[in-house]
Amino acid sequence: MTRWSAALTQAAITDPQLRHAYDVQRKRVRRNRREEYLAARLLLPAGIRPAVIAAVAFMDETDKRIDIGDIPTRQDHLRSWDQQATAALASGSAEDETLRALADTTRRHPHMGARVRAFLDGALVEATWSGFATEADFQDYVDSYSLPALMLTASLIGPEPYAEHHDAFVRGCRQLIEAMQRTDFLADLAEDAEQGRVGIAKNELDRHGLDLTSLRERPRECAPAVERLVNEQAENANAVLAQCRDLPDLVEPPYWPFLNALISVQVLRVEAVKRNSASILQSGASPATPAALRILGREYRAARGQKRRR
Repeated sequence: MTRWSAALTQAAITDPQLRHAYDVQRKRVRRNRREEYLAARLLLPAGIRPAVIAAVAFMDETDKRIDIGDIPTRQDHLRSWDQQATAALASGSAEDETLRALADTTRRHPHMGARVRAFLDGALVEATWSGFATEADFQDYVDSYSLPALMLTASLIGPEPYAEHHDAFVRGCRQLIEAMQRTDFLADLAEDAEQGRVGIAKNELDRHGLDLTSLRERPRECAPAVERLVNEQAENANAVLAQCRDLPDLVEPPYWPFLNALISVQVLRVEAVKRNSASILQSGASPATPAALRILGREYRAARGQKRRR
C-alpha cells in the first residue's frame, strides 16, 4: 500500500506548500468521510489519490458552508464561496488550503474546471432546498446537484470528455447517484424530519397518510405506513442501481476495484434500509461494518492482483 507522501510524489506534486495543502485535505477527508477515505486509500492507484482527495474535500467544504442557517444565509455563504473558488481557478492558487489544492488539481486535470463550475451552479439548488413536492422535483435535484457532486470525483477516473465511453459513463453515474441519493434520504429520514425537510416527495407522503408532523411526533404510530413507504422507495433505488452494474466496464482496469466496491457497498446500504424499514425513524439504517470491510478486502485483493499482472 503506497504511503501518502509517495502518492503525492507519483502525482508530481513536489512543491512543499502544495504538498501541505493536499495533506490538510487528506486529514479533513479522513476525519469527515472515513469510508470514502478508506476506499480511496485501499483501491485507487496512488497517482490519482491526491486529486480525488482534493475534490472530495472541496465538495465537503461546500456542503458544510451551505448547510448552516436559513436559506438567505446559506445563499450568502454559497455566493462568497463561489467567488473565492472561481478566483482560485482563474489564478491557479489561493490562500485557502482547500481551494489551493483544488486549483492545482484543476490545472493537472483541465476538464475539472467545467465540473467545478457545474457543481457550484448546482449548489444553489441545495442551498435553497426545503423538500420535494413530486418525484419530478427529486429527479431535477439529482440532475442539478447530486450528479455534478459525484462527477467531481468520478470524472477523475472515468473516460475524458469526447472519449468513446464518456457519455455511457455519465449515464451510469447518473443511475448510481440516483440510487445513492434516494438511499441517503431514507437512511436520514428521522434526522431530516427534525430539521423540517425530508427527501421523499410530499405526494408520496400524502399517499401513505404521512406528513412531517407525524414523522417527527408519532414515529411508533406511523411505523406501518413508514415501513411501506420506505420499502417502496428502496425498491426504486434497487431498480436504478441494477442499471449501473456495468459501470466498471467503462473505465480503465485500475479503477475497477474502486467502482465495484462503491456499487457493492451501495447494495448493502439499500439492504440495510429495507431491513430497518419498520424502525428507521428510531434507529436509522446503515450496513454492518464487517460486511462493508469484506467488500473492501475483496476489492483490495483484486487491485493487488492487477498490479502483479501488470
